[in-house]
Amino acid sequence: MHDRTAAGIAAAVSRRIRSGALLPGDRLPTVREVARELKVSPATVTQAWRALANTGAIVARGRAGTFVDAVAKPVTTRPTGRYQRLHSESDSAFRIDLSRGTPDPALLPDLTAALRVLADADSIDDLSATYLGNAVLPELEALVRAEWPMRAERFTVVDGALDAVDRLLTAHVHLGDEVIVENPCFPPFLDLLSRIGARPVPVRMDESGLLPGELADAVARHSPTALLFQPRAQNPTGASLSTRRVRELADALAGTAVLIIEDDHSDGIAHSPLRSLGARLPTHTVHIRSYSKSHGADLRLAVVGGPANLLDPVIERRMLGPGWSSRLLQRVLLHMLTDPASRHTVATARAEYRSRADALRKSLARQGITIPRGDGINLWLPVADENAAMISLAAAGIKVAPGGPFEVTDHPHNDHLRLTVAALHAADLPDVAGHLATAVAATPTYRRIRRT
Repeated sequence: MHDRTAAGIAAAVSRRIRSGALLPGDRLPTVREVARELKVSPATVTQAWRALANTGAIVARGRAGTFVDAVAKPVTTRPTGRYQRLHSESDSAFRIDLSRGTPDPALLPDLTAALRVLADADSIDDLSATYLGNAVLPELEALVRAEWPMRAERFTVVDGALDAVDRLLTAHVHLGDEVIVENPCFPPFLDLLSRIGARPVPVRMDESGLLPGELADAVARHSPTALLFQPRAQNPTGASLSTRRVRELADALAGTAVLIIEDDHSDGIAHSPLRSLGARLPTHTVHIRSYSKSHGADLRLAVVGGPANLLDPVIERRMLGPGWSSRLLQRVLLHMLTDPASRHTVATARAEYRSRADALRKSLARQGITIPRGDGINLWLPVADENAAMISLAAAGIKVAPGGPFEVTDHPHNDHLRLTVAALHAADLPDVAGHLATAVAATPTYRRIRRT
């Protein structure tokens, strides 16, 4: 092989598959075997393998190895990920949209007030003259460090929680690795794992988070590289870790080298206290705190803290791309985190979201539908049939998110819908609750066969 770049390796393997030299189901050599034979780095081969996996040419099966896929997948330029399935282009057709998973814009702090304050401050002058400097403002780091749930050697700021998760997975998870996730799971997590050719290992949940017995079993059976989860106000269930559950999960992970990635996506608007596995396992836990739901998604800011050996590769790689997240926006966030008016607005939003969720739960309870009290802005509603329920609600002009994209397994035992209560106002509550009750019991007009 003359071209030993990642592109050249991927192209050569692709040609062999198309010519029939490699047949569906054939096992490929390991990354290290190919790297040794071609005298290139394992990272180069891994990049080629990821590119092939993204086209559907090969598939990773954990410890069993990587194989030529038995089922050819057409290449498409249209988005096919789980996250895209939640956001159709027909939003304008609905009078009430409970599908978005986003905060109520009316309950966010006043961004323009923060900008006016900063425009009059002398400290803004030092932000425009250099490409160097810390990725995180020292004042912001000092503020978050004081209330961080674990000892953290390193802090950085990135462009939102998903940016943090993406960069951590890219730095530490490779093609064929297995990653433990919650089931149900935030769909972009599954899309990111698919992109890098990693395999999600689902672990079920209850109202206190991941089930300890299932986590211990998954660790023993799969030797996972990482655990990716949300410690409170989990999307979509609203589950939050209890003190006892933290202890049980930490015991299940003790003595392993599993990278723990915690996405605290609802800081500021969650009622549950933050409980982190990093308090017990600080040497391999990275904690992410997002401010999108509390202070506005367009800030594009999340703080990440954890061990230096886990975060330094992310920081160093990022310097070759965007470099840092705007220090101007970091100053805006710092102002809103310390400004009494902004803090009051966030506290009001937290109470209002709890009030809206409780009101909907009570209305559904009067209809005979019981939902556990979770946290955050979403509810996980069990229904007889997902498609029939969505059709029933669409007929009433109500849009919700389908449960399917959140399910890690292809054929869940029960169907669900995700509802974002942040978008639900008191005037709409009786009407929405009545239509939800009808949708819960809706059944398809055809016979549905569930596979086991």
